[in-house]
Amino acid sequence: MTTTTTTDERAIAELQREHGPALFHFLLGLTFGDRQRAEDLVQETLVRAWQHPEAFAAPYDSMRPWLFTVGRRLAIDARRSRQARPAEVGDTLLESAPAVQDTADSAVHALDVREAVRTLSPEHRAVLVQIYFHGLSVTETAEALGIPAGTVKSRSYYALRLLSRNLPGYSPRSSARNRASRAEASATST
Repeated sequence: MTTTTTTDERAIAELQREHGPALFHFLLGLTFGDRQRAEDLVQETLVRAWQHPEAFAAPYDSMRPWLFTVGRRLAIDARRSRQARPAEVGDTLLESAPAVQDTADSAVHALDVREAVRTLSPEHRAVLVQIYFHGLSVTETAEALGIPAGTVKSRSYYALRLLSRNLPGYSPRSSARNRASRAEASATST
């Protein structure tokens, strides 16, 4: 004695002909007019009917209530799964989005500068902090620190020289060298 584990294909075809259009329109409303999703849900509902032959033996006059219940539950499950994951973004939206600047390089540079500023003497550091970090003029810095303007100028000059030595790759000489090597490379490539 063999037991049938799936519904007969002819019964499924008859089910599709008889209830398919009504099921499609019902699911089309549940998917807010998305024809592709509604078609997928109809197909999945019919697969469930095929997998459950016992539904045909139920005491219903029609299979329509069972199909609509299964289709509705599948639509709810599909909606929940779409809401659980982030929305997909199209290529046109990505192309029109402004480029995000990578802040990692600027953060590394800021850390390098802070470390180099810490190596300066307190007098040199105080002058640079007033001029470059607080944006004061030489005269305002002199007043704030209680020293002559000439001392502010000389301390800022020597502090910047010390910083250029303590910051490899940041000195004016290395940038001039980099520009010269790039110019030389472009001249040889043409």
